Amino acid sequence: MKSLVRGFRLFWIAVPLFLSSCHPSVREGMDEKQFANYWYQGKAEINVFDLKQSRYGEERSGQAVMIFVTEDFSKRKQVKVDQPENAGKDAKKALKLNMTREFVTGVYPYHTMLSIFTPVTEEVNSLKITSSVTEWCGQAFTQLNWKNNAYQGQLFSYFESEGDQQIKIDAKAEDELFNLIRLNPDLLPTGDVRLIPGLTFQRLSHIPLKAERATVSVNDLGSNQSEVEVAYKEIGRTLTIRFEKFFPYEILFWQEGYTREDGKVELTTATRSSMQMMDYWNKNGKEFEPLRKELGL
Repeated sequence: MKSLVRGFRLFWIAVPLFLSSCHPSVREGMDEKQFANYWYQGKAEINVFDLKQSRYGEERSGQAVMIFVTEDFSKRKQVKVDQPENAGKDAKKALKLNMTREFVTGVYPYHTMLSIFTPVTEEVNSLKITSSVTEWCGQAFTQLNWKNNAYQGQLFSYFESEGDQQIKIDAKAEDELFNLIRLNPDLLPTGDVRLIPGLTFQRLSHIPLKAERATVSVNDLGSNQSEVEVAYKEIGRTLTIRFEKFFPYEILFWQEGYTREDGKVELTTATRSSMQMMDYWNKNGKEFEPLRKELGL
């Protein structure tokens, strides 16, 4: 009887240890259980924004979509893992942001997409960042891979003066700030820092792809909201991201500013209009198309 009781005790000790190993730990300062309950439920967070995109000196109405989801990511290959159960320690949990913008300039449309893969468990820079811009004139694609304490970059463009390039940049990426907010705003770098300006902005402005000095600050707005402000003095760029200051730190609004050589300031804003948690990859039949209307797409 004593051995049976002892066996039950060992069982109940082992159960929580087993459950805690089902999901990896998180970065220091994050609530592991809270994070897992929200981000490991098998759904993505879909955010739709009303976009006012400045392009060619005029404001264009459009839409931006931010899709946040966690997935298993190969640290070695830097791609999504197809079979995590067979990947062993190479499979790392990453928070992925896919961000799209769609707007029209005159007769032709623009489509942009940005992807950011940020480790949930390790205090390292985002492992991979990609950006694409397509329009009727052509397309451009940029990829940054974090290897050997620097980003190894490739830039492909239909412009003769820009493509094709291979570069190395040892700095954090501005685009990562969106994911750091979602993990924990305390992870945001502040003060005078070196940042790689947003890849979508870099493609649209055609500035050289390199690190720039920036000042980053986080401000409490009250009413459960905070914002991070990024200002680049040399290139005349600003970025403001407004978010809820309590978990899960939802992003509500962002604004980009750019001072052109003639002194004119161009502003791009995005204001959230809807949000849903959804396993959208399981909803690719025609019967699910009405869900787009619910999202305002």
